[in-house]
Amino acid sequence: MWLIGSCRCRAVTFRVFARSPYPYMRCYCSICRKTAGGGGFAINLGADATTFDARGESHLQVYQVPAAETESGGEGHSPARRHFCSLCGSALWLYDPRWPEFIHPFASAIDTPLPRPPEIVHIMLDFKPTWVPVPDGKGHVHHRRYPDESLEAWHRRHHLYDESSPGPAPAF
Repeated sequence: MWLIGSCRCRAVTFRVFARSPYPYMRCYCSICRKTAGGGGFAINLGADATTFDARGESHLQVYQVPAAETESGGEGHSPARRHFCSLCGSALWLYDPRWPEFIHPFASAIDTPLPRPPEIVHIMLDFKPTWVPVPDGKGHVHHRRYPDESLEAWHRRHHLYDESSPGPAPAF
């Protein structure tokens, strides 16, 4: 599925093909909450980095979390690069050179109508603020940290992984 996204002021626009386009995961860690605002939908869309195209790159800024603040800890900064618009502050996508074949657009930046997921996976609940309610019951799965199941595996298990060829890129 081709995705078209943009920042709030539309200074930055992008398109990318996603084989796993269902926004099924909500992260409650402070990094996702504070850099993307509230919902933390940063890590739930997986797209093919070779199909990525952006306009307005002069308006992009990159934030890298200090490694000491990540789950793995350490010195320096996390290699994961969170891209955002320098004009309006919109979180746009995450790219991590450890997995160069992927780019992870923030669902909140996508303008293309996204499909509704059959379940919501709530992760990093150990870091959830006390004031944030987490839906429970049928269709909601909870994890204190990261789940063992990958983004691709989740889509495949639900028969939602897009095996089709990207086809021609849409205009944006």
